[in-house]
Amino acid sequence: MKFSKRLIAVFLIILTSTVFFGFRSSKEKDNNPPNIVLIYLDDMGYGDLTLTGATDYSTPNLDKIASHGMFFSHYYSPQAVCSASRAGLLTGCYPNRIGITGALSHRSTTGISDDEETIAQVLKKKGYATAIFGKWHLGYQKQFLPTKHGFDEFYGIPYSHDMWPLHPTGTYPKLPLYENETIVNPDVRPEDVAHFTADFAQKTIDFIQRNQDKPFFVYWPNPLPHVPLYASERFKGKSEQGMYGDVMMEIDWGIGEIIKTLEATGLDKNTLVIFTSDNGPWLNYGNHAGTTGGLREGKGTSYEGGQRVPCLMMWNGVIPEGVVCNNLVSGIDILPTLAAIADAPLPKNKIDGVNLLPLLKDNFEANPRETFLYYYRKNSLEAVRHGSWKLVFPHPGRTYEGFQPGNDGSPGPLNNNFSFEGGLYDLRRDPGERYDVSESNPEIVKMLEKIAEEARLDLGDDLTGNHGENRREPGRVAN
Repeated sequence: MKFSKRLIAVFLIILTSTVFFGFRSSKEKDNNPPNIVLIYLDDMGYGDLTLTGATDYSTPNLDKIASHGMFFSHYYSPQAVCSASRAGLLTGCYPNRIGITGALSHRSTTGISDDEETIAQVLKKKGYATAIFGKWHLGYQKQFLPTKHGFDEFYGIPYSHDMWPLHPTGTYPKLPLYENETIVNPDVRPEDVAHFTADFAQKTIDFIQRNQDKPFFVYWPNPLPHVPLYASERFKGKSEQGMYGDVMMEIDWGIGEIIKTLEATGLDKNTLVIFTSDNGPWLNYGNHAGTTGGLREGKGTSYEGGQRVPCLMMWNGVIPEGVVCNNLVSGIDILPTLAAIADAPLPKNKIDGVNLLPLLKDNFEANPRETFLYYYRKNSLEAVRHGSWKLVFPHPGRTYEGFQPGNDGSPGPLNNNFSFEGGLYDLRRDPGERYDVSESNPEIVKMLEKIAEEARLDLGDDLTGNHGENRREPGRVAN
């Protein structure tokens, strides 16, 4: 068959254009800022991974992230409770700076303010596609939903899934499931929760597959292993530790499916994966709670078991493999770190986080964070840490000690107003905070008290009656 010269010329133009634009698209993809996958569990404790001592179940996919990335052994959630922790993570601020406290309920008339910028809003300035699949918990009214705060997509629940009619001790309305701003299931039931992990993991995978040609930020705040615990039929009864182990095995499986998707698409070469928890375990739930790995107290406390949780990060070619970072870091540092990675401007309002990128690149001498403030309740400064020293101030707080925990989904008793005397602890030698060494280290106490005084001027302290000069109001329901 003979072709005309004109036809051959047209064919060559098409072929050349295809090769050129294909090459350009490939180069543009290579030059994209890294994709971000942020996985945030609910109430998982420091000792709940294989590498931190979990028994009777294993977490091989999380072990893989650790072996191919970095384990942060001194990572702290922004606060030891759901909403406050998530507010700190997404805004880079101590949550009391932006007026978010406790765990917002279906009766709450506050939420995240329009004046605050989330990680999603920061990254969208650099062209990122953004999504959240799981638990939001920063206000359930329309003005507070994720789609109003930088997320292109939302599929999940507005607050904790124990805030529903089956709560063992409280009275709550039906729990809704949202897709963007529409309720797609007005009455979430146990069989729905049993598939949360698989459903939210699959939503995350679908989003990754749909956004291969541009940078993306996907946030998976899985509602589990917060009680009530349910696992799908695929994992129910698979663990020797019971339901908690089943749930952790299913979460690990879901994370593994996401990693496989990144590898299959080649996106693993340019994706930062971050894994951590919002706070420590709810210990009075007994066998339906995790473990602190020997740290003192748990969720809802400023002791180490309440806020010190595992954090893993993996980023091919940037983060060295199999490294343990013992530097002090916090969830409030995630936003400025991601902003630096994406070359995005920081929020216009003051934030408290620091850029951890030097640590990710194995420069531990940089030590971007030396101090951390432990706030709880409405605005109480309960402790401060500098280096390995932690000074706990006398305060009323939650204790689980001395009580028999519950079992199989029923909570045991606790004391929410125990009078802690406080003390100075050397976390390098005493991570369990059992030995007060303030008498032999008066100069350390003085140094930490000075840090506290500065914090009280800035953020206030209900324990001493200080209001603070630089706190901001939360969002409030529009009339």
